[in-house]
Amino acid sequence: MNFNFFDLFWIFLVISSLQPVLQRRTTEMRRVQALREFERGRNSRVILLIHRQESLSLLGIPLSRYITIEDSEQVLRAIRLTPPDVPIDLILHTPGGLVLATEQIARALIRHPAKVTVFVPHYAMSGGTMLALAADEIVMDANAVLGPVDPQLGNFPAASILKVVEDKPIGEIDDQTLIMADLSRKAIQQVQRFVRTLLKDAIPQPKIQPENIEKIVDTLTTGQVTHDYPVTVEEATELGLPITVGLPRSIYNLMEFYPQPQGGRPSVQYIPMPYGERRPALPSPKGRPLPDTAERS
Repeated sequence: MNFNFFDLFWIFLVISSLQPVLQRRTTEMRRVQALREFERGRNSRVILLIHRQESLSLLGIPLSRYITIEDSEQVLRAIRLTPPDVPIDLILHTPGGLVLATEQIARALIRHPAKVTVFVPHYAMSGGTMLALAADEIVMDANAVLGPVDPQLGNFPAASILKVVEDKPIGEIDDQTLIMADLSRKAIQQVQRFVRTLLKDAIPQPKIQPENIEKIVDTLTTGQVTHDYPVTVEEATELGLPITVGLPRSIYNLMEFYPQPQGGRPSVQYIPMPYGERRPALPSPKGRPLPDTAERS
Protein backbone atom coordinates (compact mmCIF):
# COMPACT_ATOMS: atom_id res chain seq x y z
CA MET A 1 0.00 0.00 0.00
CA ASN A 2 1.45 3.31 -1.07
CA PHE A 3 0.96 6.52 0.89
CA ASN A 4 1.47 9.89 -0.67
CA PHE A 5 1.90 13.23 1.07
CA PHE A 6 -1.83 14.03 1.15
CA ASP A 7 -2.65 10.68 2.76
CA LEU A 8 -0.16 11.37 5.53
CA PHE A 9 -1.53 14.88 5.89
CA TRP A 10 -5.09 13.60 6.45
CA ILE A 11 -3.90 10.98 8.92
CA PHE A 12 -2.10 13.73 10.81
CA LEU A 13 -5.28 15.83 10.91
CA VAL A 14 -7.35 12.90 12.22
CA ILE A 15 -4.84 12.11 14.96
CA SER A 16 -4.57 15.80 15.90
CA SER A 17 -8.35 16.10 16.20
CA LEU A 18 -8.64 12.96 18.34
CA GLN A 19 -5.78 13.79 20.68
CA PRO A 20 -7.61 16.47 22.75
CA VAL A 21 -10.60 14.14 23.14
CA LEU A 22 -8.39 11.31 24.36
CA GLN A 23 -6.57 13.65 26.74
CA ARG A 24 -9.86 14.86 28.24
CA ARG A 25 -11.11 11.30 28.66
CA THR A 26 -7.85 10.28 30.32
CA THR A 27 -7.94 13.27 32.68
CA GLU A 28 -11.57 12.57 33.53
CA MET A 29 -10.78 8.95 34.39
CA ARG A 30 -7.89 10.05 36.59
CA ARG A 31 -10.16 12.56 38.35
CA VAL A 32 -12.75 9.91 39.13
CA GLN A 33 -10.05 7.52 40.32
CA ALA A 34 -8.57 10.19 42.61
CA LEU A 35 -12.06 10.96 43.96
CA ARG A 36 -12.70 7.29 44.71
CA GLU A 37 -9.37 6.92 46.50
CA PHE A 38 -10.01 10.01 48.62
CA GLU A 39 -13.50 8.80 49.49
CA ARG A 40 -12.21 5.37 50.50
CA GLY A 41 -9.56 6.95 52.70
CA ARG A 42 -12.06 9.24 54.41
CA ASN A 43 -15.16 6.97 54.27
CA SER A 44 -17.09 10.00 53.04
CA ARG A 45 -18.89 11.57 50.10
CA VAL A 46 -16.50 13.97 48.35
CA ILE A 47 -17.90 16.94 46.42
CA LEU A 48 -15.70 19.32 44.47
CA LEU A 49 -16.81 22.92 43.88
CA ILE A 50 -14.04 24.47 41.81
CA HIS A 51 -14.18 27.69 39.83
CA ARG A 52 -11.35 29.02 37.76
CA GLN A 53 -11.30 31.73 35.10
CA GLU A 54 -12.00 30.06 31.80
CA SER A 55 -10.74 31.22 28.39
CA LEU A 56 -12.56 30.58 25.14
CA SER A 57 -10.14 28.72 22.87
CA LEU A 58 -10.98 30.78 19.77
CA LEU A 59 -11.75 34.28 20.99
CA GLY A 60 -9.71 34.33 24.18
CA ILE A 61 -12.47 36.16 26.07
CA PRO A 62 -12.13 35.65 29.86
CA LEU A 63 -15.26 34.30 31.54
CA SER A 64 -15.49 34.47 35.32
CA ARG A 65 -16.84 31.31 36.95
CA TYR A 66 -18.84 31.49 40.16
CA ILE A 67 -21.46 29.58 42.18
CA THR A 68 -24.60 29.29 40.05
CA ILE A 69 -28.03 27.71 40.29
CA GLU A 70 -26.72 24.83 38.17
CA ASP A 71 -24.02 24.25 40.78
CA SER A 72 -26.56 24.23 43.60
CA GLU A 73 -28.70 21.70 41.73
CA GLN A 74 -25.75 19.34 41.36
CA VAL A 75 -24.51 19.76 44.95
CA LEU A 76 -28.01 19.26 46.37
CA ARG A 77 -28.36 16.07 44.33
CA ALA A 78 -25.03 14.82 45.67
CA ILE A 79 -26.17 15.52 49.24
CA ARG A 80 -29.49 13.73 48.64
CA LEU A 81 -27.59 10.67 47.40
CA THR A 82 -25.54 10.62 50.62
CA PRO A 83 -26.92 8.50 53.49
CA PRO A 84 -27.41 10.35 56.80
CA ASP A 85 -24.53 8.52 58.50
CA VAL A 86 -21.95 9.20 55.75
CA PRO A 87 -19.80 12.33 56.26
CA ILE A 88 -19.50 14.92 53.48
CA ASP A 89 -16.18 16.41 52.40
CA LEU A 90 -16.56 19.57 50.31
CA ILE A 91 -13.45 20.83 48.50
CA LEU A 92 -13.83 24.55 47.77
CA HIS A 93 -11.94 26.76 45.34
CA THR A 94 -14.24 29.66 44.44
CA PRO A 95 -14.57 33.47 44.47
CA GLY A 96 -18.23 33.19 45.54
CA GLY A 97 -21.41 33.53 43.52
CA LEU A 98 -25.17 33.90 43.64
CA VAL A 99 -26.66 34.34 47.12
CA LEU A 100 -29.65 32.10 46.34
CA ALA A 101 -27.50 29.20 45.14
CA THR A 102 -25.07 29.62 48.05
CA GLU A 103 -27.81 29.64 50.67
CA GLN A 104 -29.44 26.55 49.18
CA ILE A 105 -26.19 24.61 49.41
CA ALA A 106 -25.38 25.90 52.90
CA ARG A 107 -28.80 24.96 54.27
CA ALA A 108 -28.49 21.47 52.82
CA LEU A 109 -25.07 21.08 54.46
CA ILE A 110 -26.23 22.05 57.96
CA ARG A 111 -29.21 19.69 57.63
CA HIS A 112 -26.96 16.72 56.88
CA PRO A 113 -26.81 14.67 60.12
CA ALA A 114 -23.23 13.42 59.70
CA LYS A 115 -20.11 15.56 59.91
CA VAL A 116 -19.44 18.07 57.12
CA THR A 117 -15.85 19.10 56.44
CA VAL A 118 -14.81 21.87 54.05
CA PHE A 119 -11.30 21.82 52.57
CA VAL A 120 -9.82 25.09 51.30
CA PRO A 121 -6.55 24.57 49.42
CA HIS A 122 -6.28 28.15 48.12
CA TYR A 123 -9.29 30.43 48.63
CA ALA A 124 -13.03 30.41 49.30
CA MET A 125 -14.27 33.98 49.17
CA SER A 126 -17.72 35.53 49.71
CA GLY A 127 -20.25 32.76 49.01
CA GLY A 128 -17.43 30.22 49.38
CA THR A 129 -16.86 31.48 52.92
CA MET A 130 -20.57 31.13 53.63
CA LEU A 131 -20.36 27.47 52.59
CA ALA A 132 -17.35 27.07 54.87
CA LEU A 133 -19.38 28.51 57.76
CA ALA A 134 -21.91 25.71 57.21
CA ALA A 135 -19.24 23.07 57.87
CA ASP A 136 -18.44 21.41 61.18
CA GLU A 137 -14.73 21.72 60.43
CA ILE A 138 -12.78 23.95 58.03
CA VAL A 139 -9.47 22.43 56.96
CA MET A 140 -7.21 25.00 55.29
CA ASP A 141 -3.80 25.22 53.78
CA ALA A 142 -1.62 27.45 55.95
CA ASN A 143 -1.68 30.11 53.21
CA ALA A 144 -5.33 29.72 52.17
CA VAL A 145 -7.84 32.50 52.83
CA LEU A 146 -11.54 33.08 53.39
CA GLY A 147 -13.34 36.40 52.87
CA PRO A 148 -16.10 38.68 54.17
CA VAL A 149 -19.72 37.82 53.34
CA ASP A 150 -21.11 41.38 53.45
CA PRO A 151 -23.79 41.85 50.75
CA GLN A 152 -23.08 43.78 47.54
CA LEU A 153 -25.71 45.73 45.62
CA GLY A 154 -24.51 45.93 42.05
CA ASN A 155 -20.95 47.29 42.19
CA PHE A 156 -21.32 48.84 45.64
CA PRO A 157 -21.04 47.36 49.15
CA ALA A 158 -24.30 47.63 51.07
CA ALA A 159 -22.44 49.03 54.10
CA SER A 160 -20.94 51.85 52.01
CA ILE A 161 -24.37 52.84 50.64
CA LEU A 162 -25.68 53.10 54.20
CA LYS A 163 -22.70 55.24 55.18
CA VAL A 164 -23.65 57.80 52.50
CA VAL A 165 -27.10 58.16 54.08
CA GLU A 166 -25.56 58.51 57.53
CA ASP A 167 -22.97 61.12 56.52
CA LYS A 168 -25.05 63.39 54.23
CA PRO A 169 -28.15 65.47 55.08
CA ILE A 170 -31.33 63.80 53.87
CA GLY A 171 -32.13 66.75 51.63
CA GLU A 172 -28.93 66.22 49.63
CA ILE A 173 -29.59 62.55 48.87
CA ASP A 174 -31.46 61.55 45.72
CA ASP A 175 -34.35 59.07 45.80
CA GLN A 176 -32.40 56.29 44.09
CA THR A 177 -29.71 56.38 46.77
CA LEU A 178 -32.36 56.28 49.49
CA ILE A 179 -33.96 53.25 47.86
CA MET A 180 -30.54 51.57 47.61
CA ALA A 181 -29.94 52.34 51.29
CA ASP A 182 -33.23 50.70 52.23
CA LEU A 183 -32.30 47.60 50.21
CA SER A 184 -28.82 47.61 51.74
CA ARG A 185 -30.23 47.62 55.26
CA LYS A 186 -32.48 44.69 54.44
CA ALA A 187 -29.66 42.78 52.70
CA ILE A 188 -27.33 43.14 55.68
CA GLN A 189 -30.04 42.01 58.10
CA GLN A 190 -30.84 38.98 55.92
CA VAL A 191 -27.20 37.93 55.61
CA GLN A 192 -26.60 38.39 59.34
CA ARG A 193 -29.63 36.28 60.18
CA PHE A 194 -28.50 33.51 57.84
CA VAL A 195 -24.87 33.52 59.01
CA ARG A 196 -26.09 33.37 62.60
CA THR A 197 -28.17 30.30 61.68
CA LEU A 198 -25.10 28.62 60.19
CA LEU A 199 -22.94 29.34 63.22
CA LYS A 200 -25.56 28.07 65.69
CA ASP A 201 -25.76 24.71 63.90
CA ALA A 202 -25.31 21.98 66.52
CA ILE A 203 -25.55 18.86 64.30
CA PRO A 204 -23.81 16.54 65.04
CA GLN A 205 -22.35 18.82 67.76
CA PRO A 206 -21.81 22.55 68.40
CA LYS A 207 -18.93 23.97 66.38
CA ILE A 208 -18.71 27.59 67.62
CA GLN A 209 -18.45 28.84 71.17
CA PRO A 210 -21.67 30.83 71.84
CA GLU A 211 -19.75 33.92 72.95
CA ASN A 212 -17.96 34.09 69.57
CA ILE A 213 -21.03 33.98 67.32
CA GLU A 214 -21.93 37.68 67.36
CA LYS A 215 -18.29 38.68 66.95
CA ILE A 216 -18.01 36.53 63.82
CA VAL A 217 -21.30 37.86 62.43
CA ASP A 218 -20.26 41.47 63.01
CA THR A 219 -16.77 41.01 61.53
CA LEU A 220 -17.84 39.22 58.35
CA THR A 221 -21.12 40.95 57.44
CA THR A 222 -20.89 44.66 58.30
CA GLY A 223 -18.37 45.84 55.69
CA GLN A 224 -15.56 46.70 58.09
CA VAL A 225 -13.11 45.78 55.32
CA THR A 226 -13.35 45.53 51.54
CA HIS A 227 -15.21 42.60 50.03
CA ASP A 228 -12.00 41.04 48.66
CA TYR A 229 -10.19 41.27 52.02
CA PRO A 230 -8.34 37.98 52.69
CA VAL A 231 -9.23 36.44 56.05
CA THR A 232 -6.16 34.41 56.89
CA VAL A 233 -5.96 31.19 58.88
CA GLU A 234 -4.68 33.12 61.90
CA GLU A 235 -7.49 35.69 61.78
CA ALA A 236 -10.18 33.05 61.22
CA THR A 237 -8.88 31.04 64.17
CA GLU A 238 -8.82 34.15 66.36
CA LEU A 239 -12.46 34.83 65.45
CA GLY A 240 -13.35 31.38 66.77
CA LEU A 241 -14.06 29.51 63.54
CA PRO A 242 -13.43 25.72 63.63
CA ILE A 243 -10.18 25.89 61.67
CA THR A 244 -7.73 23.01 61.27
CA VAL A 245 -4.49 23.80 59.44
CA GLY A 246 -2.90 21.28 57.13
CA LEU A 247 -4.41 19.59 54.11
CA PRO A 248 -3.86 15.94 53.18
CA ARG A 249 -1.57 15.48 50.21
CA SER A 250 -4.43 13.89 48.29
CA ILE A 251 -6.23 17.27 48.16
CA TYR A 252 -3.31 18.83 46.31
CA ASN A 253 -3.19 15.83 44.00
CA LEU A 254 -6.88 16.33 43.20
CA MET A 255 -6.33 20.01 42.45
CA GLU A 256 -3.65 19.11 39.92
CA PHE A 257 -6.39 17.51 37.81
CA TYR A 258 -8.13 20.90 37.58
CA PRO A 259 -5.60 23.18 35.88
CA GLN A 260 -6.56 26.37 34.05
CA PRO A 261 -8.63 24.78 31.26
CA GLN A 262 -9.19 25.89 27.69
CA GLY A 263 -12.77 24.71 27.39
CA GLY A 264 -15.92 24.17 29.37
CA ARG A 265 -16.28 21.54 32.09
CA PRO A 266 -18.59 20.91 35.04
CA SER A 267 -17.54 22.88 38.13
CA VAL A 268 -19.18 20.38 40.49
CA GLN A 269 -18.09 16.77 40.41
CA TYR A 270 -18.87 13.69 42.47
CA ILE A 271 -19.48 10.00 41.85
CA PRO A 272 -23.21 9.90 40.93
CA MET A 273 -24.37 6.89 42.90
CA PRO A 274 -25.93 6.40 46.33
CA TYR A 275 -23.81 4.87 49.06
CA GLY A 276 -25.79 2.13 50.71
CA GLU A 277 -23.12 -0.06 52.22
CA ARG A 278 -22.10 0.36 55.82
CA ARG A 279 -18.66 1.84 56.29
CA PRO A 280 -16.37 1.50 59.29
CA ALA A 281 -16.31 4.52 61.59
CA LEU A 282 -13.26 6.74 61.48
CA PRO A 283 -11.51 8.02 64.62
CA SER A 284 -12.47 11.57 65.63
CA PRO A 285 -10.19 14.17 63.99
CA LYS A 286 -7.82 16.12 66.16
CA GLY A 287 -7.65 19.87 66.41
CA ARG A 288 -11.36 20.50 67.01
CA PRO A 289 -12.05 23.87 68.66
CA LEU A 290 -14.58 22.52 71.21
CA PRO A 291 -14.08 19.87 73.90
CA ASP A 292 -16.19 16.75 73.93
CA THR A 293 -19.75 17.01 75.21
CA ALA A 294 -18.87 14.95 78.26
CA GLU A 295 -16.14 17.41 79.21
CA ARG A 296 -18.42 20.43 78.81
CA SER A 297 -21.22 19.00 81.00
